[in-house]
Amino acid sequence: MSSSPSRLSQRSLALVATICAVAMTFIDQTILSIAAPTMQGELHLTTTDVQWAVNAYVLALAALFSFGGRLADTVGHRRMLVVGVATFAVASALCGMTPAGPVTEPWLITFRALQGAGGALLYPAALAIVASTYAHHERGRGLALFFGIAGGLTAIGPVLGGYLTQWTWRAIFWVNVPLALIALLLIAWARPQTFHRPAPMDYKGLALIAGGTGLSVFGFQQASLWGWSLGTWLCITAGVALLVWFARAEARSTSPLLNIGLFRDRTFLVQNLVLLVAMATFVPVTFFTSAYAEVALGMNASRAGRDLLYFFFGFVVAAQVGGRLLDRAGAKRPVVLGSALASGGYFLWADRLTTLDENAIVWCMVMAGAGMGLMLGQSNTDALNRVPQTSYGEATGATQTVRNYGASLGLAVLGTQFASALHSRLTSSLTALGLPHDAADWEAAKIARLGPGTGGSGGIPHVVRLAFAEATQAVMYSMGTIMAVACAIALVGLRTGTQRELPAAARGEKAEAVGARPASASGPA
Repeated sequence: MSSSPSRLSQRSLALVATICAVAMTFIDQTILSIAAPTMQGELHLTTTDVQWAVNAYVLALAALFSFGGRLADTVGHRRMLVVGVATFAVASALCGMTPAGPVTEPWLITFRALQGAGGALLYPAALAIVASTYAHHERGRGLALFFGIAGGLTAIGPVLGGYLTQWTWRAIFWVNVPLALIALLLIAWARPQTFHRPAPMDYKGLALIAGGTGLSVFGFQQASLWGWSLGTWLCITAGVALLVWFARAEARSTSPLLNIGLFRDRTFLVQNLVLLVAMATFVPVTFFTSAYAEVALGMNASRAGRDLLYFFFGFVVAAQVGGRLLDRAGAKRPVVLGSALASGGYFLWADRLTTLDENAIVWCMVMAGAGMGLMLGQSNTDALNRVPQTSYGEATGATQTVRNYGASLGLAVLGTQFASALHSRLTSSLTALGLPHDAADWEAAKIARLGPGTGGSGGIPHVVRLAFAEATQAVMYSMGTIMAVACAIALVGLRTGTQRELPAAARGEKAEAVGARPASASGPA
């Protein structure tokens, strides 16, 4: 009797293995926000040092996703998944071993960036494996399960971080090591069949997209610290110029890092625009929700993390509904309805924030989460369905670069809006209480510079709690507007109907796709 798993169990094992792998990257998007104050105090870091620890991870993800996707397609999805998981695990262990002293800052920033590089290698490969494992007519359901569970794990970050920090902040990094070991064992057991097409690497394109994405994202992220100064605009302008150069160079390259021709497909282009806009709210909402719970509602870190479960409960449930709608009727319906539902949820959520009553916003959080779950995975899957199987990694690299760019942009712009609104409302409130305007302005600026995630559970004056609520309200109204824009883009740009299975030789890749061969000798080409 063979010890190899059956076809069905092999598919299930491959799905579980990829979810365990990407769980690390999803959890790390939010877990550091809870542990940051404790880590900062123990290692004697400045606020800027902690900001860099967060930025290094996001910058590496955004800059290297296309490279990771290209490597997955040319070297093999399963092979790059193993390399990415191992890289992420080693970097996590080293982050947890950060020593105190003069090397603290460069050590932490270096290995946070290495974590991001590992995530950029493993995620495109994991998504390509899931897409290859499911037949085309089942892919919506399979990827909905993948995105629903993996996306729901984002909520575990703050919850887990709150509990682990009570032991040691280092555990927020070490928790990735057992997850990585489980993922590697499952990958070895399932041995998912994957395909690749060997091709030369475009290092010029890598340098341009890494520099362009890194500079522009850095500029947007630093806007909350530098303001919209000359330095901020120089970074953004230089980054955008490099990205334009990258697009022009890739269009002329015989072996591009990213096939710009993918964006000639109208649906692929529109879905990437939708993802760019929607992700400007999806990642930031976790930070602002935690800040509101800790400061405005006076919760401790672990309880504030649990508050996010309402949002992700709606997300996970609706993601399964969206996957089935995608398989039956195409992507337009779930993407348009989900964007509209999320927009309405954010607006209603914002309207009730100043009541300082958790019960008043719970159902709004569920509604907003359900809207994001209904549309986000389906938008991503529909974009992936527009390319041949041998380009799944490349297409995933493109969509994930767009997703992370949108998330970084959202964090930067909404973070700047939050700080400005908080400063303004605190100044007005403190002045109304009799404090001289200059003193009120100085005190408000000091509190605003602390930013989200620095609150506590006790002793917070009502005036500060209300100001945090009003600043969060301004951000939530912006999120509602952003999702309304995503809804309009999908409504106008997407066509109705389902997508047929795309031939391997489609999209101008005939010579490459015909010569594709399996990464595993045991599978058919």
